[in-house]
Amino acid sequence: MRGNKAPQMTYAYGLSDEILGTAQEIYDAWMSSAGHTAMTGGDARIDPRVGGTFTAWDRHIVGRTTALEPGHRIVQTWRTADFAESDADSQIEVLLEPLPAGTRLRLVHTRVPDRLRGFEDGGWQAHYFDPMRADFASD
Repeated sequence: MRGNKAPQMTYAYGLSDEILGTAQEIYDAWMSSAGHTAMTGGDARIDPRVGGTFTAWDRHIVGRTTALEPGHRIVQTWRTADFAESDADSQIEVLLEPLPAGTRLRLVHTRVPDRLRGFEDGGWQAHYFDPMRADFASD
C-alpha cells in the first residue's frame, strides 16, 4: 500500500515476584516520588492520581497513570527512551496480592514494541524486582 506505514508489531507478557512489604506499602512506594526512587534506585517524579504523569529511572521512563485501586492495582502508560517516536505507549498493570509473608507482585506489560524484548528478558527483574526486594527487606 503506497503511502501507508506498516502497523507496528507489539507483544504482551506477564511477570511476577514476591516482595516482603505489604501490598499497601508497595502500592504507596510505587505511587510516591520518594518511595519509587528508594525502591528502584533511579530518580522518580510521580503525580499520584489518575491522569497524573510520572518519570522514573532518571527520566528514562515516562508515562501517565490511567487507573488506581489503592493497595491492589496500578495501571500506567509506559514508554522508555528506547521507544521510537512512532511507537505507541505501552501499558503496565501492577497487581498486588497479599501473601502470608509479603506480597506477590504480578506485572502485565502490553503493547510493547516487538523489538524491545529486553524488558521481559531481565529488564524488569534487574531494574525493579531485585531492587524492590532489597529495599523492602531492609525496612
